[in-house]
Amino acid sequence: MKEIKHNELDQFKAFKEGDDFAFNFFFNKYYNRVLGFSIQFLYDKDDAKNVTQEVFLKLWINKEKIETVNGILPFLHTYAKSICLNLLRHNRVKDKFKNDLLNQKERQLDTQILNSIHFDSLELTELEVLINKIIAELPEKTKQVYLKKRFENKKNEEIAMEMGVTQKAVEAHMTKALKILKEQLSDYLPSLLIITLLNS
Repeated sequence: MKEIKHNELDQFKAFKEGDDFAFNFFFNKYYNRVLGFSIQFLYDKDDAKNVTQEVFLKLWINKEKIETVNGILPFLHTYAKSICLNLLRHNRVKDKFKNDLLNQKERQLDTQILNSIHFDSLELTELEVLINKIIAELPEKTKQVYLKKRFENKKNEEIAMEMGVTQKAVEAHMTKALKILKEQLSDYLPSLLIITLLNS
């Protein structure tokens, strides 16, 4: 991990205490990086600027949740990604190539960001307990499909044969399971990269 300059640590402390000048320090440091990050998703500079402004607003509102100076950039990236994806979905981007490319970028960025965020063992344990609880409460067939797919690494065709259903039914159950998991985890941990956690 790179060494943090003493001045930056002082700025972070002041930022946590609500100092406007300290906020401007991090705004100026990271603005172009967040803007460029957003442009990768939206391909529109004006939209990316709006997203970037909203992201820094969220940073200010949630400053008490940032525990270390190294947590600022992952926080900004996480919220920028979330807002960009919501904007794209709102605009009903349906082009298959773009969606495939978007999903590929999302998985890559999820991994990069998740790897840069420190989770202590307690947080991971709580998250594991929460995920297991949500899975346990899934409708029975949906739960069976999810467990066979995620934990037994079985293909849709195998699951369909074992359960006596069609492959489309298997796909529908997986979609339903992931939707429920994402919704429940979003309520509990809105800033985390849920897709990566579910696919890990």
